Amino acid sequence: MALPGGWIEHRREDGEPIGWIVPDGGRFRPVDILGRPVGGPVDWFEAEEALEERGLAFLAERHVLRLPDGSERPVRISQASPEGIVVVADEYGAASAVGAGAQTFRLTFPAPAELLLHGR
Repeated sequence: MALPGGWIEHRREDGEPIGWIVPDGGRFRPVDILGRPVGGPVDWFEAEEALEERGLAFLAERHVLRLPDGSERPVRISQASPEGIVVVADEYGAASAVGAGAQTFRLTFPAPAELLLHGR
């Protein structure tokens, strides 16, 4: 997917992209690396602060993917970009085991509502 027009990439000091700042009327909406709003509409500096506070660490946390049949799978995010999001099944920490052959799921960008931060 191509990013919607007007999305302005925001990077950390080290150059790593952490999201986008999207014009919203006379204000700005911060959007994280999964394409989800972090808050807003706020002024430009508040949008930058929201993205920097959110950072990328949440990507390493466990998430839950709600499947079409209503069941849920614990997953970890493997890749995140405007081209799509890839999550890996993570029962019992198996996603981190070398050669585990864990099941992967390709999701759309922005991340669908079915991808939830574990415990939320």
